[in-house]
Amino acid sequence: MALVLSAAATGDRRGRASIVLAILAAVLAATVVLSLCVGPSGLSTGEVWGLLVDAVSGRVDALQGTNHVILFDIRIPRTLLGALAGAALAVAGAMLQGLFRNPLADPGLVGVSSGAALGAVLVIVLGPALLLPITGLLKIGALPVAAFFGGFATTFALYAIATRQGRTSVGTMLLAGIAIGALASAVTSYLVFRSDDLQLRELTFWSMGSLGGATWLKILIASPPILAVLALMPFIARGLDALVLGEAEARHLGIDVQRLKMLVVFAVALAVGAAVAFCGVIGFVGIIVPHVLRLAIGPEHRTLLPGSALLGAALLIAADMICRTIVAPAELPIGIVTAVLGAPVFLSILLRRRGVIDL
Repeated sequence: MALVLSAAATGDRRGRASIVLAILAAVLAATVVLSLCVGPSGLSTGEVWGLLVDAVSGRVDALQGTNHVILFDIRIPRTLLGALAGAALAVAGAMLQGLFRNPLADPGLVGVSSGAALGAVLVIVLGPALLLPITGLLKIGALPVAAFFGGFATTFALYAIATRQGRTSVGTMLLAGIAIGALASAVTSYLVFRSDDLQLRELTFWSMGSLGGATWLKILIASPPILAVLALMPFIARGLDALVLGEAEARHLGIDVQRLKMLVVFAVALAVGAAVAFCGVIGFVGIIVPHVLRLAIGPEHRTLLPGSALLGAALLIAADMICRTIVAPAELPIGIVTAVLGAPVFLSILLRRRGVIDL
């Protein structure tokens, strides 16, 4: 009888999760359409559809219009980059929280975001002097490449510190991540201190995040690593679900825990490095999205990870719409919006863990 009830409960939970995932997919589709229409130069859904049809049919006069430039050179790249970065940050947060078994874990907490930020700041401040041969060779790609490798260098250091005799300590990894993140932030602050006015302005906007520089080339570069991480979700989900029971129990269930840890850490570095490289530092997405989804569909990573990808993409696209309309014609850094949304969620998690509130 108990088994029947348990199976029924599992079936109900999975049925509810399927419905929630379908709703999230619809929300993401609606957010994408709104993002293409909303802006200082508003486009109706009919105009957007007409431009898409014209582009497919190759109408030359339509391809040269102002609306075509707005849609294809600005809004579609911006929306796609927001979807990729939002999905990457949310999935990375969900993976880290599963690995550390802590809902407060976030790519920023283990230093990956700080390392990527340090790489970018090095190029902005020291590029014209010490790094000229490298930045000259890479041209406009120097900043994202530096941010990407900054995130990877941080991850390598983190993994080397936490691994002894083939075993990786999750607790040591968390503490080392906090220390490495603080060190990277200190170096970043020093470089900001010695920067000139022009560099300071660029650093300020980059450190608060923005999708304003989205181009098709950036999407082409950012897509492979982020899509590769999303493709790994089914292979990581089962291991993270088993890890919730404890490392010993996960091994008894046939999970190679050490390999799982390596896979999660490098997947997070890949996703966050690619997102930070092209969008700057955008905080709280990795905390907000998995936490909200756990309340709706439960903790199973088989549904939590794809749900995080869908909701993270929709959240960042919606946040970007707010940024480019609320103070138009100026543009608000997207990190401000995500911080306003994420800080209350972060505090609610803390208060819930202390038993002050019951959410």
